[in-house]
Amino acid sequence: MKRVLVATGGGDCPGLNAVIRAIVKRAAQEKDWEVVGSIQSFDGILKEPTEIKILDDAAVKGIHYQGGTIIGTTTKGGPFAWPVKNKDGSWGSADRSDEMIRKLQYLGIDAVISIGGDGSQKISQSLYEKGLNIIGVPKTIDNDLSATDFTFGYQTAVQICTEAVDKLKTTAASHNRIFILEAMGRDAGWIALSAAIAGGAESCLIPEIPYDVKKIKEKLDTRFLKGKGFGIIVVAEGAMPKGGVALAEQSTEVGNTNLKLSGAADRLLIELKEAGVEADIRTTVLGHLQRGGIPLASDRVLATQFGVKAFEMVLEGKFGQMVAYRHPEVVGVPLLEAIGKQNLVDPKANLVKTAKGVGIAFGD
Repeated sequence: MKRVLVATGGGDCPGLNAVIRAIVKRAAQEKDWEVVGSIQSFDGILKEPTEIKILDDAAVKGIHYQGGTIIGTTTKGGPFAWPVKNKDGSWGSADRSDEMIRKLQYLGIDAVISIGGDGSQKISQSLYEKGLNIIGVPKTIDNDLSATDFTFGYQTAVQICTEAVDKLKTTAASHNRIFILEAMGRDAGWIALSAAIAGGAESCLIPEIPYDVKKIKEKLDTRFLKGKGFGIIVVAEGAMPKGGVALAEQSTEVGNTNLKLSGAADRLLIELKEAGVEADIRTTVLGHLQRGGIPLASDRVLATQFGVKAFEMVLEGKFGQMVAYRHPEVVGVPLLEAIGKQNLVDPKANLVKTAKGVGIAFGD
């Protein structure tokens, strides 16, 4: 019996369970394959005792419409940076990748499917260079991987953000207020941009287009007559004013080296008040609401396509590659290509032109 191990790493994302289910369903058609899941990414392999679970039809029954991941995930540590407590009480890290590969061999793992974003796939590439048979599946609500046209979870995140814009409009109109809605988007503004268009926001601020607050004020002024009116601004968490930087702080969590972005909406509120905006301004931060809940049908379909393709790539021995959607096909691309460049919003892209065509201000 051959074994394929599945791991989900990084932030959770609507559609993860649909990928897991698709891998198991496809593997079940091959009589000599077993699927196992590592709990909380590769931590399940590195921990003692080992934390893995058999993934069969019973384990994945009905999970395709559930948010999150049944095998858990983590943004901390990993095989190349495992948290280690020093004698003085401080924390450091250790490279346990060789140990993990030996343990996978001991467990009879013939191949690994790693579902994760940019950081997870960089780990996949490093493990592949060490000789591990590994396939990557792209996962990010930010849609910022350039090797694939879309990533699952993105459309669900956009829908959640759009619904928030719709809801904020009614309360904004009732109170003659301006609402600033902060969406996820560290480096790429796809969620904010799409939700601003779909929800009919007055302004959209994204990392790729630094803004001038005075131009945002000019747009808002057109929304008020004798103190009555309202406005909605969608701002990505990584947005920044011209000459400024995104608001971020280093995580203090053990094993978590990521920067934590927060405060874009609050900063903009202060900037607008200092620029002379007299209307009442409130902020709403969506945060992890964008990661949770039931995935849309489109994300379930794409996730299922990715899962089936990933297992078939295992059968074909196409290791060191990542599954990608390139309309209309689902293909495999080298992991090096997948992690080489981010998919950022081009300020001259058609979607930006569309937004400006309906009067959305970017502050540029």
